[in-house]
Formats: sequence, C-alpha cells, structure tokens
Amino acid sequence: MVPAGDATEESIQGLAPLLSDGDLIIDGGNSMYKNSIRRAEELKKRGISFLDIGTSGGIWGLKIGYCMMIGGEKGAFELAEPVLKTLAPEDGYAHVGPSGAGHFVKMVHNGIEYALLQAYAEGFEIMNTKKEFNLDLQKISNLWNQGSVIRSWLLELAEEAFRKEPGLDSIRGYVEDSGEGRWTVAAAIEEDVPAPIITLSLLERFSSRQSESFSDKVIAALRNEFGGHAVKKSDKG
Repeated sequence: MVPAGDATEESIQGLAPLLSDGDLIIDGGNSMYKNSIRRAEELKKRGISFLDIGTSGGIWGLKIGYCMMIGGEKGAFELAEPVLKTLAPEDGYAHVGPSGAGHFVKMVHNGIEYALLQAYAEGFEIMNTKKEFNLDLQKISNLWNQGSVIRSWLLELAEEAFRKEPGLDSIRGYVEDSGEGRWTVAAAIEEDVPAPIITLSLLERFSSRQSESFSDKVIAALRNEFGGHAVKKSDKG
C-alpha cells in the first residue's frame, strides 16, 4: 500500500526479481486500473500472481475493518482470502472481476464519494448562510442520521467535525484530489456515459484552490464592457 504512480511501479519492479514462481503481489493502493492490468500481465510471465485491491475505510478501517474490492485471477484471490477475511468486516470483501477490476471499482467508488461530499458541502453552506435562523449544523447532522433518506457515515463525520469546530474557522477551503475522480471522469468519457455530477464535483475541487479566478475576472470585465456593470477593484487595481 504505497502511493499510486512511480512509488508503486518501483516497489513492484524491486520485488519481482526476489520472488518465486507461485508468489503473490497485492497492490492495495489506488492505482490506475489500466496500470494494474499491465502489471498483472507482466508478472504472470514470471509466474507471479497479482491482485489489485481497492481499499476503502480510511483511518477508521483500523477499528472497524476495511471494505476491499478485489481484482485478479480466482486462484490468487483464494490464496489471499484468509488475510482479506481477517482485515474486512463481515461481507466487507469481494472478488469483483479479473485484473484491473478491483482498482476500477474503487476508482468509481471514489468518484461517487466526490459527488456525495460536494452535495453535503453545498447543503451545509446554504444552511450556514441563512443567518437569521442561526442553525446548529452539528444538531442537524445528528438529526438527519436518525432515519432520514440522506443518513450516512459521512453525516456522522460531519457531526463530529461541527462538534469540534462549529464554524470550521481554522480550516482553509482548499480541497485536493488524489486522482481517482479524474480517472472516473475519463472512464465515463471513454464509455460515452454522462456523469455530470461527478465531473462538476471534481471541477469544484479545482476551483477551491484558486485564491482568485482569472476566468471570473474575465466575466466581470466583459459585463462592464457590454453593460456598464460595476466591477470591484482588486488590491492591485
């Protein structure tokens, strides 16, 4: 379980010469599924099995177990199954298909996660902005988890975050992405599948990293040019 990309590639290339026929390598990180297909094919030529296992659960997985999405040959899966059963909660692991399938399913999982996070974030911002109601976001998070349609573990985590800091004042609204959202959108395009919500949630993450958007400046300037709409001057203006 190392970061996707060069670190994974170097680890596998370093391990392979040290292994014997019948040995097994498991990539439990978030590798691009096409790389997992390639690695499985390359290792098979050496007699080495390979499983790509998408792993979800975050830091809480240590306490409650990890959800594992497994791709690879059935024999390799059966060899590793005792380990997987120990690490996962009940019904928390499954062999989902051939090599690459595990990381593909985890990629889509993370794309869905992007969209869910964005939906919750927008809802809480709308409530936070309605100042005359003085809404308690921690209380509402807890309430929604009591049988509502949108109850979830993410809402439980939201309640905990608002409990620690109701206004989230110490947190900068800068949201990184680790790649899976981009890959999910790319896969949707390759398969001609419309995925506007996941795509927009990814683009919102890009937007969060801009202290000031040049595109917004262009829009403001154009509105001023064609309609005489007032523009706000920057500190440099």
